[in-house]
Amino acid sequence: MNWSKNKKTMKLNKVEIWDGNTSNAQALRQAGVDVMSAYPITPSTGTVEGYAKLHADGYVDGEVIIVESEHAAMSGCVGASAAGARAATATASQGLALMIEVLYQAAGMRTPVVLCLVNRALAAPLNVNGDHSDMYLTSQCGWISLGSCNPEEAYDMTLCAFKIGEHKDVRLPVISNQDGFVSSHTAQNVRPLSDDVVADFIGEYKEVNSLLNFDNPVTHGVQTESDWHMEHKAKQNHAMMNSPKVIKEVFEEFEKISGRKYNLIEEYKLDDADIVIACMGTTFETTKLAVDKLRDEGLKVGVIMPRVFRPFPLDGMSEKLQNCKAIVCLDRSSPGGHTGLLFNDISASLINTKARPLMSDVIYGLGGRDITVADICEIYQHASQELKAGKLNGGILRWVTVRGPELKYYKAGS
Repeated sequence: MNWSKNKKTMKLNKVEIWDGNTSNAQALRQAGVDVMSAYPITPSTGTVEGYAKLHADGYVDGEVIIVESEHAAMSGCVGASAAGARAATATASQGLALMIEVLYQAAGMRTPVVLCLVNRALAAPLNVNGDHSDMYLTSQCGWISLGSCNPEEAYDMTLCAFKIGEHKDVRLPVISNQDGFVSSHTAQNVRPLSDDVVADFIGEYKEVNSLLNFDNPVTHGVQTESDWHMEHKAKQNHAMMNSPKVIKEVFEEFEKISGRKYNLIEEYKLDDADIVIACMGTTFETTKLAVDKLRDEGLKVGVIMPRVFRPFPLDGMSEKLQNCKAIVCLDRSSPGGHTGLLFNDISASLINTKARPLMSDVIYGLGGRDITVADICEIYQHASQELKAGKLNGGILRWVTVRGPELKYYKAGS
């Protein structure tokens, strides 16, 4: 990790006004990234531009490499990490789709790269606004995946991503997700930590099997056949499935230095809730407002969000949802011939429980379409009617706020 005497120090206010991209850029600066290999794409461009400006102004010692594509960007990160450097990048949407091949390489080679993924719709049609299509695309790449709801959380999760991925019991790449535009381009209060506090929290980068360690020659990117491939992937999966222990420890340590508490699963007014909405990203905050409104009207509702998308907290989700009567999963990605991924994950978590809540899946907010408190209240109320009837009357899979008679849809709001 580069902490050169020639690097300028930055004094931050107790409260800064940052958008989510600025939060990412400052977190990368404070983490002491050695190599930022990137190819900018909306709406993550601000992360790369912000970090590049910090580099140009002398606040960063590491290298900024602007390459010819997102595929090359992640390739540069993997190469740098394999050579013993702390590496990071940022992307979104089609850029993520282009680098997807190398995401599998990064995970299989156990390089703890950090990716700031600013969630955006996948084409076609072309759309630059936010949904979770790209986050869902990463679900089987072998990357730990963390979620945030606002710029401050994006800052926090990006910092935590380095400490989690570089832990000796993990050594896996980590994604820090945030919603495109709704978080990445929205200026809010952020309470940053000082450079010294962050440096102590993340620590020096510890090389593992570095290509440049000539005293201990190693090979990266090897080929395995049927005799050893399963063993390799099993060990990788073991590290992934056991990473929640490390993630909890990192979150607890971060709370001590920041006062901000994070959990594998976030919840709001869940203890006595009959009807629960499960969602991710900025929608979690909107849904909390709807919960307060409906609680005042006497409806026992709550909301839950997996802070850690991968590995999905199956046991924790099962424990928290076993007493509710109806669950509505909000998936912000077109399911392409199936139910949404969050619905599938939560359904899997409940498969061996005694509870059999009514479960439905709502597709919403694609291409940046807004989801309002009124929309969410109507989803809760619809679920309440179904609960009283004891059956789903709109089918398991619905689309919310869809215009046009050619589609069968459940319409909440206008």
